[in-house]
Amino acid sequence: MFHDGGYQEQALAFHCDAATLPAILTLPVSAAGQAPATRGVLVIVGGPQYRAGSHRQFTLLARSLAQQGIPVLRFDARGMGDGEGEPRTFDDLADDVRAATDCFMGAVPGLRDVVLWGLCDGAAAAVLYAGSDQRISGLVLLNPWARDEAGLAKAMLKHYYLRRLADPALWRKVFSGRFDVRGSAASLALHIGRALRPSAKPPLAGIEPAGAVSAPDPMSTVAPAATPPVSAAARPPAPTAALPSIPAVAAPPLGPRLYAGLQRFQGQVLLVISPGDLTAMEFLDLAGSSRAWRTLMRAPRITRRDVPGADHTFSSRAWRDQVAEWTGQWLRSW
Repeated sequence: MFHDGGYQEQALAFHCDAATLPAILTLPVSAAGQAPATRGVLVIVGGPQYRAGSHRQFTLLARSLAQQGIPVLRFDARGMGDGEGEPRTFDDLADDVRAATDCFMGAVPGLRDVVLWGLCDGAAAAVLYAGSDQRISGLVLLNPWARDEAGLAKAMLKHYYLRRLADPALWRKVFSGRFDVRGSAASLALHIGRALRPSAKPPLAGIEPAGAVSAPDPMSTVAPAATPPVSAAARPPAPTAALPSIPAVAAPPLGPRLYAGLQRFQGQVLLVISPGDLTAMEFLDLAGSSRAWRTLMRAPRITRRDVPGADHTFSSRAWRDQVAEWTGQWLRSW
């Protein structure tokens, strides 16, 4: 047990099938007479990550929430970090999340309900799981993963290429002869072809053909460098950093499954968006793609907060602290 002022931390281990998984429990240091916490936060780590998170994001989040009186458990799923077993994709973490929830509530007997907190594919995993467990009362979703090939292509055309056309640096390169016109044209044609390719019919009644929503701000950042880069053939010229990866697409399509998950789960949802992040823009485009999605996102139980200028993982102290503050305020509001 580690103790530091407003919080204390304890290393735990629990079983998921035949695998042993490590976890860190961060608890508030309760003052005399203070009622024990009844709601906790379970951090779902997306891959390839482990329980500390990039730039210690999840460690610092847990300590900040504990100082606000909220217990937090973060853990390594099977095959990630120090977790035993074979690696799982984000849409195959149900057993891991259920076992972690069991561990959390056993370690903190006063808990009545748990909020799942996830970034990127960790957020997608939270959505896919939440409706199956009555102990889950809320979701905190940061830049949720919603990618398929056509959706990525449309997002690239809308939020990357249009921005590049308005960038004076691009035209300086063109007129100086330092711009690869042939390669860029090939990349553009590739994304147009993918965007126009018919998508699989969503397995949900009443969903209209897609029509993208407007992005809140011009794209200013990209997804984290922790994910593998896009292949050279598919990568358009970027002024500052590599573009997000294109992992294997699950079947059936992810978009309808996210819709079904959010519709099935009737608890509270906090959606936190980096307006310049391509992954976030893909989710927002999906969330505006049909009347059914738009109606769902207008539900009073869903709260949205934007962090202008933030990157995919909210890597600066100011962005990270803002997310932790909003999370704590939202948890105490219901």
